[in-house]
Amino acid sequence: MSAIYRNSPVPRYFQLKEIMREKIRSGEWKPGDLIPSERELGEKYGISRMTARQAITDLVNEGLFYREQGRGTFVSQRKVTQQLMRLTGFTEDMSARGQKPSTRVLSARMRPADEETAERLRIRPQELVICLQRLRLADGEPLAIELSQLYFPNCERLLEEDLEHNSLYRLLETQYGLPLMEAEQELEAGLAGNEEAQLLKIPIGSAVLFIRRTTYTDRNQPIEYAKSVYRGNKYTFYTHMKREQLMP
Repeated sequence: MSAIYRNSPVPRYFQLKEIMREKIRSGEWKPGDLIPSERELGEKYGISRMTARQAITDLVNEGLFYREQGRGTFVSQRKVTQQLMRLTGFTEDMSARGQKPSTRVLSARMRPADEETAERLRIRPQELVICLQRLRLADGEPLAIELSQLYFPNCERLLEEDLEHNSLYRLLETQYGLPLMEAEQELEAGLAGNEEAQLLKIPIGSAVLFIRRTTYTDRNQPIEYAKSVYRGNKYTFYTHMKREQLMP
């Protein structure tokens, strides 16, 4: 689509959204490019500025564009896509996409498990667990805040490891002989609070993804309960589904 059809049943703002999406998909508009103003889009496509504003605002909310006060609206960097079929860690995800992963440890300590964590890890409440909070970055840009809570025999030894420069999952598998077999993951949309906004360098109230994941070793033994906050404008999740065929 390269024009807006006035007699189409499809709303004009939606037609404009699809035109702008195609410009991004085709590479005509690249990440960091300044897009035309509402007035320019209105004149080019014969629509009102309000219609152009609605289309732009929708794409800002979806993370395809971002606004800078006094400068205009720009094309966002491409989102990181994570498939939901494979159990991978952040370091593996970023490396597979040609981005340089890095980590900043915000806190690492032993603490008593609360009821939710104890239930997820199948231990008694107040049992000591490792509580590891990290800021995860790709090419130096913050993408996620991860709070990992782990329990296994002698887990306190993990605090002696270099958790900024080593993959947690790789350490568990290679140094501690704990194969990671599967995980259960829940995703929920939300808005960034003060702490998330500050660490992720986004405005308060920006769209984020809240993720809860329980990871299991062999024999279906939970080892980690993690709660993460991902930037909504930088991360998307992908899965492939098939419909079960009904018997005739």
